[in-house]
Amino acid sequence: QGQLVESGGGLVQAGGSLRLSCAASGRTFSTYAMGWFRQAPGKEREFVAAINWSGGTTSYADSVKGRFTISRDNAKNTANLQMNSLKPEDTAVYYCGATRSIYYSDFPDPNKYDYWGQGTQVTVSS
Repeated sequence: QGQLVESGGGLVQAGGSLRLSCAASGRTFSTYAMGWFRQAPGKEREFVAAINWSGGTTSYADSVKGRFTISRDNAKNTANLQMNSLKPEDTAVYYCGATRSIYYSDFPDPNKYDYWGQGTQVTVSS
């Protein structure tokens, strides 16, 4: 049974940066697409970014394009989210997910994900 564990969250001032990491264990996720989602209090979980199994295709929510970068290292079984120019509206719990789907159109849909981490809190102060 696979597990995903996020790390790297914290408190940062607006304009600052954070790097989130997702460590996979229990199985290899090299054939899975990896995604990052976030959920703010009282809101639904929303798509942030995703990367396909090889790292050759990425997808971003419009709200983070140009500020966030998703990457993966299949040798280390990890996926990362570099977040720059953070804004207070980026405040949320960030979740890492893994999906067997190979379809780009599935990446933003949380229902298509097979594994989830427990989440890491990101708080951006103004």
